Amino acid sequence: MSSYEFLAGCYDQLTYDVHYEVWADYIQRQFHKWGLPGNTVLDLACGTGSLTRELALRGYEMIGVDLSSEMLAEAVEKNRDIQGIQPIFLCQSMDRLDLYGTIDACVCCLDSINYVTNAMQLQRAFDRVHLFLMPGGLFLFDVNTPEKLEGLDGQVFLDETEDTYCVWRAEYSRRSRICAYFMDLFRLDGETGQWVRGEELHRERAYTRQELTNYLQQAGFRDIKVYGNLKMRAPVDGEERIFFVARKDG
Repeated sequence: MSSYEFLAGCYDQLTYDVHYEVWADYIQRQFHKWGLPGNTVLDLACGTGSLTRELALRGYEMIGVDLSSEMLAEAVEKNRDIQGIQPIFLCQSMDRLDLYGTIDACVCCLDSINYVTNAMQLQRAFDRVHLFLMPGGLFLFDVNTPEKLEGLDGQVFLDETEDTYCVWRAEYSRRSRICAYFMDLFRLDGETGQWVRGEELHRERAYTRQELTNYLQQAGFRDIKVYGNLKMRAPVDGEERIFFVARKDG
């Protein structure tokens, strides 16, 4: 089973503690700080469209892109009642991004960059984002740090709601720098009242700050800054999530 095929139907229930309005507030602060050239924003790896919705409610013209058609189906339904210009959703991989026109900013959040475990594919993804950005446009993303992913090795987690139960364990390989999450999921079927079981495997690669900076520079980005987790300051030692903001030359 591909990643998110089963998880899509219960993703929002299991991520109830992700405060998307806080993420949208932070993104908006960065946009104001850097001076966004317009208001067309790409939400790359948008998932079920929660962040897409929060930014659309703030007046941005949104495009959501994700590789999972199941996640996009949830995103379309979630954003159906947006007033004004409704978000557009496209099923694409990051490294084959192909838009109809230019964008003023691209955001890629919730460690989606880590999910690109092939460095060459990630470089191509950065190249594609740069291609579609307007001059002066911004690329903002976050990553789980190597320290965080390595620290997950051997840990087991349990997430549950009234109709969803998920047990997952993490294994980190220092050789490949990949953290694998093995998930056992149980979801209550509302029609039959029966519990349905699914399994998924998710993988994240640990990238260093210097590696990501090099990939951005090779794609043509300049004025690259790194921030702490939802902070407007530089990261501190031991920070588990960091943010990058890079500008395309105007």
